[in-house]
Amino acid sequence: MFHTPVMPRPRKRSRPEEAGIARHEEAKFEDVRIFLVERKMGSSRRSFLTQLARSKGFIVEDSLSEAVTHVVSEDCQASTLWMWLRSRALRNLSMMHVLDISWFTDSMREARPVTVETRHLIQETSPEVTTPTPVATVSQYACQRQTTTENHNKIFTDALEVLAVSCEFNEIDGSCLAFRRAASVLKSLPWAVQCLRATQDLPCLGEHTKAVIKEILQYGRSFEVEKILADERYQTLKLFTSVFGVGPKTAEKWYRRGMRSFSDVLAEPSIHLNRMQQSGFLHYGDISRAVSKAEARALGNIIDEAVRAITPDAILALTGGFRRGKEFGHDVDFIVSTPEVGKEDSLLINIIESLKKQGILLFCEHQASTFDMSKLPSHRFEAMDHFAKCFLIVKLKGSQVEGGFQQMEEDNRDWRAVRVDLVSPPIDRYAFTLLGWTGSRQFERDLRRFARSERRMLLDNHALYDKTKKEFLEAKTERDIFAHLGLEYMEPWQRNA
Repeated sequence: MFHTPVMPRPRKRSRPEEAGIARHEEAKFEDVRIFLVERKMGSSRRSFLTQLARSKGFIVEDSLSEAVTHVVSEDCQASTLWMWLRSRALRNLSMMHVLDISWFTDSMREARPVTVETRHLIQETSPEVTTPTPVATVSQYACQRQTTTENHNKIFTDALEVLAVSCEFNEIDGSCLAFRRAASVLKSLPWAVQCLRATQDLPCLGEHTKAVIKEILQYGRSFEVEKILADERYQTLKLFTSVFGVGPKTAEKWYRRGMRSFSDVLAEPSIHLNRMQQSGFLHYGDISRAVSKAEARALGNIIDEAVRAITPDAILALTGGFRRGKEFGHDVDFIVSTPEVGKEDSLLINIIESLKKQGILLFCEHQASTFDMSKLPSHRFEAMDHFAKCFLIVKLKGSQVEGGFQQMEEDNRDWRAVRVDLVSPPIDRYAFTLLGWTGSRQFERDLRRFARSERRMLLDNHALYDKTKKEFLEAKTERDIFAHLGLEYMEPWQRNA
């Protein structure tokens, strides 16, 4: 199967701790940890395959533990294998890939972990278990799952979102991510989960998530989620973080000082709000309310008119949830650029001046570009890219919206305040920025994870870097980026992960 020199049998076995040190020093694929099942394979063949994999930079674990991501078995009946795996009482077994030797063979041939396909999987079979759809088609990566705005499992995903936010407030990042991954998988299903057995082979659903699903199926609600929603700290932090410019750390600081309401904060003389927070409180009634697609289009017309007056050949694109087909959002995001690299630098400043002259700019925070291609690739993803951007609050009149406002404004005003974000990348970075700003957040997170784990590439809003070839890959469109990654292209409306 593998062409490798025949090595003389060692006189004595190397010490485990020495083997472990060599393995981790030479590891190339930190996100993949393999365990080879000895049953039917035999100890000598298992030892040979272990050495082969480690020589190619793979991490092979000596024992089965919760650190393992890929379980590989050879010539083993599925029912017997799964019975043995379940007897190990691993909490994250549902998140592990259980694979036959073909995945290992393909990976050795490619000298990298290949994408797990249906043909590689060893499925747990049970005659009484039926599922509405073949679960083997559900990928662990959101970028390989079509997720529209239609959510058949909202009762579960809403509960998981509460748990995720609670973990975020408590700075439990791992659990927060786990709940969001689980919710993302459930959102992608074209059917509603009606029994717990239907979830047993879905990826990213841990034991905690399944316990929540079981409780909701049984009682129609989650008692854990209800307890969180009734918690004073959770409700206060949710309230404070709903203000433009207030993050979890600031909210926590105010809560610890005994504040429980907006009036508590605004009446406290020792609290000095920054400009963004001042505007957040001032226009809270407007900007905490959802923005409709019609209002987003009206804002697009205003921005487009301002852009065309400055640069007739400028490029303007609506991004975020509205590009993904959502009917409502909490703000409106646009990308603006020019066909010539370098000319985008002054675009935002000129747009801001235009909005000021029209008397419709209620707040503005402008951040100049700090983009430097020579500092890429970045091995650590940053939440904000380095392109010029501005965060605005714009006055939108009802007469500018097709069909007018759906809701009467306070004091019979003919306008409302709306949050608008603008980003201005160079045109040669446009495709990467469009992909990143379109979202969703979980889709982008899994796209970067797929690039890193499956393709040995680094992706962010600036560039795509191939670590194997040690070169940047050019892209004029989003389709080019998907093609570089070997992924089927996902339309924006299929990225609501």
